Amino acid sequence: MKELEEIIKELPENIRLPIYEAFQVFQKDILHKDLQEIREEIKNVWKAIKELAEAQKKTEEELRKLAESHYKLVEEHRKTRQKLEGLSDAFGYTLEDRAIKSLPEILSKDYKIKVIGKLKRTYLKIGKEYIEVNIYGKGRKHGKEYTIIGEAKSRISKKEIDKFIAKCEKISKKSIKIIISYIFTPQVEEYAKEKEIIIIPSYELI
Repeated sequence: MKELEEIIKELPENIRLPIYEAFQVFQKDILHKDLQEIREEIKNVWKAIKELAEAQKKTEEELRKLAESHYKLVEEHRKTRQKLEGLSDAFGYTLEDRAIKSLPEILSKDYKIKVIGKLKRTYLKIGKEYIEVNIYGKGRKHGKEYTIIGEAKSRISKKEIDKFIAKCEKISKKSIKIIISYIFTPQVEEYAKEKEIIIIPSYELI
């Protein structure tokens, strides 16, 4: 009996309590039963405990397998995201390179803006923060000098425009803002124009 009680104590709590209660009832009833009945009931109790213990093992194994599958899925998602980010960067850099070469002529011809010096891709230190700028340089319009800040992305949303404007405000209060992309939806195009941003489709680049 003592051995049986010790085994019950080692069971997980969710199955230990009901078995322990049944065991207590069994101990009270045992005084009123003959030896054969006691042996039969002990056998049934052992059988029930073994079945529950086996079920618990199977549950733990299934949970372990589920956790492993979840980890593998997360890892695959991470790798896929890295590949997509790498692909996006490659497209972005190609677009930036084309824009840096083409913008001086486009800005001069279509917007009467003269680029001073060369445009470049760079990082600017603003306070303690380094800000990545896709396209950066100086330009002159109507006799006034401005900072040229450009963003090149495969797709543009209103949210991206807001982030770009916030970046420009950190860099310069007097800037010419330019966004280059493969496609602009009518809503995004209208929103950009409202914010006085020059938008240039990729097909206009050299």
